[in-house]
Amino acid sequence: MLNLYPEIKPYARHELAVEAPHVLYVDESGSPDGLPVLFIHGGPGSGCDRLSRRFFDPNLYRIVTFDQRGCGRSTPYASLENNSTWHLVEDIERLREHLGIEQWVLFGGSWGSTLALAYAQRHPERVRAMILRGIFLCRPVDLHWFYQDGASRLFPDFWQDYLHPIAEEERGNLIQAYYRRLTGPDELAQMSAARAWSCWEGRTVTLRPNPDVLEKFSEHALAIARIECHYFVNDAFLEPDQLLRDMPRIAHIPAVIVHGRYDMVCPLDNAWALHHAWPGSELQIIRDAGHAASEPGICDALVRATDQIARQLLDLPQEAE
Repeated sequence: MLNLYPEIKPYARHELAVEAPHVLYVDESGSPDGLPVLFIHGGPGSGCDRLSRRFFDPNLYRIVTFDQRGCGRSTPYASLENNSTWHLVEDIERLREHLGIEQWVLFGGSWGSTLALAYAQRHPERVRAMILRGIFLCRPVDLHWFYQDGASRLFPDFWQDYLHPIAEEERGNLIQAYYRRLTGPDELAQMSAARAWSCWEGRTVTLRPNPDVLEKFSEHALAIARIECHYFVNDAFLEPDQLLRDMPRIAHIPAVIVHGRYDMVCPLDNAWALHHAWPGSELQIIRDAGHAASEPGICDALVRATDQIARQLLDLPQEAE
């Protein structure tokens, strides 16, 4: 089992003003002359942290992390204004230009995989390789599974807590019902809904209970719940099956796909469909894992993948197993 790389501090920090009112928080770490890689966090709504930098060999990679609009240390916090998939795609392109990077590797998990695919399909000439985890295609069936009916049958105890803020007569469309509360004027109702939404996700994201993961979801509850619900009530601002439809645009890009077999947030059929639309990709199904990047089997596979991609692109000798 590989460990994450040692904790490192950024060598540069930026505040990048994009479309008003948003200012993005950006870190660079690792080697300034290394292979550029962009870490794209999940949610939408979470943010980057110290662990985000540790999937990459700091001697080989120039590691770029950023908090998406309304997330983490970007401002204004939890803002939905001018906040959509395509705003974020153009933020990534503006960030690339700001940092003077010609091409980079994309590393994204869950919603980060969605955004990575959307960016790559819009700007394929800027992407050298992709490492994706916990694939989330954001299809209506995927949203229905986790937020309306499907995962609810596997976690009926946790589901009751998710249902609690929503009146019985509104439960026919839970995403819409949550959206009304998360964007309404009642701050107490907003926070109650945010905690319930985020707790549902935090409790189901790992195969085995992990209080540290649940704590992170609780810490960012308002941004995660508001921004996720905003995106999902709008079908992630994607056309039906758009990400699979547009795969021919990036079929030539090398990719490693890592997915837990027991992923209850984004079931394995997401990764299976993507892999079959991407014949050159490598799919690794982790047999004893759920959704989170922190799970040992997934973490190990991701570190191996970043090492593999760096050695391929930098023409370094492959390490023996």
